[in-house]
Amino acid sequence: MKRRITILLFLLSALNCYAHTITTGPAVSIKKAIASAKDGDTVIITKGLYKEGNIVIQKSIAIIGQNNPVLDGENKYEIFTVSGKNITIKGISFQNSGYSAMNDYASIKVIDASNITIENNTIYNAYFAIHLSNTSYAVVRNNSIKGNPKSEQLTGNGIHLWKSNHALIENNHIQGHRDGIYFEFVTFSTVKKNFSELNIRYGIHFMFSNDDTYLNNTFLNNGAGVAVMYSKKVIMQGNRFEQNWGPSAYGILLKDISDSYISGNTFFKNTVALHLEGTSRIEINKNIFKENGWAVKIQASCNDNNFHENNFIQNSFDVGTNGSLVLNNFDNNYWDKYEGYDMNKDGKGDVPYHPVSMYSMISEQNPSTLILLRSFIVSLLDKAEKAIPSLTPENLADTKPSIKAFKL
Repeated sequence: MKRRITILLFLLSALNCYAHTITTGPAVSIKKAIASAKDGDTVIITKGLYKEGNIVIQKSIAIIGQNNPVLDGENKYEIFTVSGKNITIKGISFQNSGYSAMNDYASIKVIDASNITIENNTIYNAYFAIHLSNTSYAVVRNNSIKGNPKSEQLTGNGIHLWKSNHALIENNHIQGHRDGIYFEFVTFSTVKKNFSELNIRYGIHFMFSNDDTYLNNTFLNNGAGVAVMYSKKVIMQGNRFEQNWGPSAYGILLKDISDSYISGNTFFKNTVALHLEGTSRIEINKNIFKENGWAVKIQASCNDNNFHENNFIQNSFDVGTNGSLVLNNFDNNYWDKYEGYDMNKDGKGDVPYHPVSMYSMISEQNPSTLILLRSFIVSLLDKAEKAIPSLTPENLADTKPSIKAFKL
């Protein structure tokens, strides 16, 4: 037994001998500290302003800021270029990384890496703030990212992932970039508790990314809202989509997506809360659609999507579509415009609710007619359509509308 304890103490002492802490100072730059570090070491960057151009990190080390040091790219350089495994970057402020039309300069760029942690950093005035490519098991957490938006072409994304897997993007605050969070060819990853606002294009943008989850995020006042495209098996749950206004703005735009879930979300004051195009086999339940222009726009190219147990409250239009063929199911939702009755007191309306109004069909084909919104002639048209249906798709109906709003 004593021999085992002796061996264990020897191993621990040997480990301590090989793991060192290197601190920057007047005679030790960040580049010098990293050059002298070995795998397993920690580099402490002390308080101050550092202008060292591009700093390359290829060792398994932790780089930790002490008292909020500031690294300045002078609007010319990528600041950190990271490659390797088991690397931590924490507690540092980055500002003024460079711009290049040929290269995606970033405050922190990670290439061909694994087990990377980027947390508790502040990034200001970056082209791309955090850029990861061909990276596995990255954690990007508790970072504050604020861009200086110019135009879509001159501004990069806040957190950008390409061809990566098993990433966790958590509790970041992102604003003022092209897309707040961008995923392309990203799998088995989670985006949760982030706040993405005031971005030029999308709060989050998914492209060709499967088996991903985003939970409890807030997307506020982004140029075009949120887009999920050419993907499958995506879970979207507990998010808030608010104040995404504009001629092409959405709470969520779904394009060519399948086998996914949209549940427990709140869509509040968006031009279009949920737009579906070329989508199939989506479960859409327990969401709140409130005070939107259109709660749902579902194109004729969609099929086998199920809407149930959602609340539709004070929307200008509940549902809009561009065709008469409907291959989707609306069942057991609450509609505040429903004027039916419940004679048997089972909580379900006795007559179906048709959420597509004649005026929504007309405005879909002729947007200029929106100038007549809330006029007497429009209400008269809708009343006439209810009595003698002609333009609206007859089979787009909720056959069991809920009399009371669901408690969500």
